[in-house]
Amino acid sequence: MEICELGHLQWEFNGGVSTIPTNKAASKPMQPVFIFGDSTVDVGTNNHLKNCTARANHPYYGIDYLQSKPTGRFSNGQNAADTIVTLLGGYKHSPPPFLALLKNSSSFTGKILHGVNFASGGCGLDKETGKDPYGVVVSLEEQIQQFATVKGNITAILGESNGQLLLQGSMYIMSIGSNDIMSYIFTHPVTPELFIANLTATYAIHLKNLYSLGARKFGVISVPPIGCCPIARSFSPVGDCAKEPNDLAIAFYTPLESLLKNLSSTLEGFKYSLGNAYNMTMNIIEKPIGKHNLVFGVH
Repeated sequence: MEICELGHLQWEFNGGVSTIPTNKAASKPMQPVFIFGDSTVDVGTNNHLKNCTARANHPYYGIDYLQSKPTGRFSNGQNAADTIVTLLGGYKHSPPPFLALLKNSSSFTGKILHGVNFASGGCGLDKETGKDPYGVVVSLEEQIQQFATVKGNITAILGESNGQLLLQGSMYIMSIGSNDIMSYIFTHPVTPELFIANLTATYAIHLKNLYSLGARKFGVISVPPIGCCPIARSFSPVGDCAKEPNDLAIAFYTPLESLLKNLSSTLEGFKYSLGNAYNMTMNIIEKPIGKHNLVFGVH
């Protein structure tokens, strides 16, 4: 589903809310943006994976995109990655996939200075998530390894000091966790409580690894109501949203929020904005007509 047009960009500061018209937010140039995650922010990575069956390179994906052509986005048009960078300003759409840039070595070094999208549809926080049903996906662990390659190239271009300054000023957007939850739904290897705890611990490892590579400004998007996805609703005789995956998506938000608060207090310079994708999406589902707000807690 393509995210609808958003009337305002809304930021929450210590319990208060400041609403910024999106046209003003978009007027400010932004630093490079690096995007990690799954199909919610994938802009074509999986098109470059030979044995991957999770692809959005056929109709009716992209039906509302330019020339109505599929782009590898799991959407009818632009996706969450495109929407966020547009609202922040400086971009018309998400930076290109790492694997696409890698294939064009002549422009690789120039384009990475403006940002890169590493996201891969079907992947998860756990490195094995998505590989069984889809053959090959790029796990978050592998995405961060790809970012390490990009960092090395940026350092080679700008030098150690300037490269570090650019990376610390850049934005790091992450949207992931849905596929881990769906994988759990089909297997139930541990209790829900232990699953959420393990997922949070894995998330912490990835965030710390990015921090060690120079990342400081994180935009984290929580798990949406995946029980309302078509595949989940198909199991219901009347097409209702599935309760168990939605309950897990809700349950994951609080420990994720606590994790980010802890990292911001223990890692120097760590700043984050947490978007509640569950509430945002349910707001659109329940109120499909009218303007909606994109709400992030900024810290």
